Amino acid sequence: MEPLLRLEQINKSYSLGSEQVQVLFDISLTVNRGDFIAIQGPSGSGKSTLMNIIGCMDTADSGRYFLSGEAVHEATDARMTRLRNQYIGFIFQKYQLVPKYDVLQNVIMPLLIRGVPRKDAIEIASEKLRLLGMRDRMHHKPSELSGGQQQRVSIARALVGDPAILLADEPTGALDSRTGQDVLKLFQELNDMGNTILMITHDPTVGQKAKQIVRIIDGRLYTRQDTLPVSPS
Repeated sequence: MEPLLRLEQINKSYSLGSEQVQVLFDISLTVNRGDFIAIQGPSGSGKSTLMNIIGCMDTADSGRYFLSGEAVHEATDARMTRLRNQYIGFIFQKYQLVPKYDVLQNVIMPLLIRGVPRKDAIEIASEKLRLLGMRDRMHHKPSELSGGQQQRVSIARALVGDPAILLADEPTGALDSRTGQDVLKLFQELNDMGNTILMITHDPTVGQKAKQIVRIIDGRLYTRQDTLPVSPS
């Protein structure tokens, strides 16, 4: 079966003054449907750059990227925007909810962007909010919710478009430990329901909740079978 997501020899550099600084080195990764994978690494390891490439928000300098059979590395900017909206559900550390909109308005936005009729969008969003225990907060503003509730709204927004993959960037980073554990349990339940999840984290205790861990160190990806580099003493 064709993998849902496949990265092959991805490299990425940025200009820093007159210098080119390489951030990612020959990254290869395969994600199959139903996987729950944590990409774990310290600050400055290249996690954010890798997430931006996987999320179709940035492009690699070289290498190949396939998402649900689509050659992302060959896509135009317009096509990348469509791929991002069609296949990926984003969950952010800071929730990224629109303060002036209530919960329902925040959750239906991706569907309205796709052109889904408002009545249908409300029905779909209401069901996702029910699934996440937030239906009774539909008409509350984000400022009226706790951090854990805001993250549940963020997850509902990611789910409404029935994405091929959920891409979670430090999803517990803004939460206290108890609330963070509740959110991770929710991820495990969503994965048990068949959702594919790729989670970016710096926290080893968070990464352990995934079914598989890969580590990124100094821009290089290591699986459990790989020998990790020795840190200087």
